[in-house]
Amino acid sequence: MILIGENIHIISKSVREALENRDENSVKELIRVQNNMDYIDLNVGPAKGLMSGVLPWLAELAGDKKISFDTTNSDEMRSGLEGYKNNACAFINSTSKDEPRLEKMTDLAAEFDCNLIALTLSKETGIPKTSDGRLEIAFEIYEKCAEKGIDNSKIYFDPLILPVSVEQSQALEAINTIKMIKESFDPPVNTIIGLSNISNGSPKELRPLINRVFAVLAFGAGLDSAIIDAKDTGLVRILRMLENGNPQNSTDELYIKLSDMIKDFSDVESITYDKNDEEQSVIIKTVNILTGKKIYSHSFTQI
Repeated sequence: MILIGENIHIISKSVREALENRDENSVKELIRVQNNMDYIDLNVGPAKGLMSGVLPWLAELAGDKKISFDTTNSDEMRSGLEGYKNNACAFINSTSKDEPRLEKMTDLAAEFDCNLIALTLSKETGIPKTSDGRLEIAFEIYEKCAEKGIDNSKIYFDPLILPVSVEQSQALEAINTIKMIKESFDPPVNTIIGLSNISNGSPKELRPLINRVFAVLAFGAGLDSAIIDAKDTGLVRILRMLENGNPQNSTDELYIKLSDMIKDFSDVESITYDKNDEEQSVIIKTVNILTGKKIYSHSFTQI
């Protein structure tokens, strides 16, 4: 699985200030803490005003790191790609179904031979509530990619995760969408998620747990890549463990069972675990929340 660090993001006030001020030392530290990632995502938003021209500057600071260029500004995206030496490995983050964005971003992906992240949404429909609706948008975006000669291996569809605390049923719908996308294209395309979205709005102490368990389920669905918090070393370890199939303890073995549960279309009731182990019990409670077996509340781990 490709892991992409989310830690350079203008939604953070401190990150925005560092980028606007071209604070080289601060940005280099943000890059350093993501050394455990395969890629780093450079989210600079619309890149207007003080942010204009920031992507080429960031790409230079990143050195030999693999980059996901993340902006809604196609001119800024082009500037970043033009100054980057490893475009065949780069990600363009992202397009949706909407024009002219779809046209511009697929043009860039074709020109620079980049990976393209495609969001399964449009202004007309928003984020469809069903996996079928999201798959329909994926097919429409795929047609445009095919027109431009973008190889299936370069396409990464994002089913778009909604917070479990707000739209609980959509957690399982996103998992189902990943499975459907992986089964619906030949040659296969890829899937990607912004993992932290699943726990937005949940108590701070619960967010790592929700993120980790959802990531395990998504892995079982066939997820190819995730944009994650590089500082969550526990999450990184779990995902690498799943990838290598090398459990270190009984909790790791439970995670493998849960991943296989999704892969094999089985149910959480079939999972055996140590009910006297508090960590394992909390993991199962989280699975029940994410799969809609129990109703979400901020205190679900205590129930």
